[in-house]
Amino acid sequence: MIDEPAPATAAMETADAASRGAGVRVLEVGTGTARAALVVEPRHLNGHGICHGGYLFLLADTAFAFACNSHGVPAVAAGGDITFLRPVSAGVELVAEAVERALVGRSGLYDVTVRADGEVVAEFRGRARQVPGMPAPGA
Repeated sequence: MIDEPAPATAAMETADAASRGAGVRVLEVGTGTARAALVVEPRHLNGHGICHGGYLFLLADTAFAFACNSHGVPAVAAGGDITFLRPVSAGVELVAEAVERALVGRSGLYDVTVRADGEVVAEFRGRARQVPGMPAPGA
């Protein structure tokens, strides 16, 4: 359920084919915050039989994207880093929670914690840049 702080939020979710195709669900969006989830399926596993780090990054990046776009000004990633802390098996639901740490001018800093069954499995830090005048998703 999306608490839509900016009109473009629903359009952004519809236009995000990458996240949707991977099975990511946007749970909620608030001003400067967002939550997204992914149930780890066999298609998400790497050669070791655990969730591929790229999917953990994608989930965290999705929550980050919705949080940094929640102000009604289009924003894009300027960079992001992730630390993997625990392996995740198939069948586990991952939940990523993004929180805005700073928004100064057009630059934003966001932290995303990814959890499985309440345990932290990854920490992501994203840097965003607002781009006023950028066309809205689906435009």
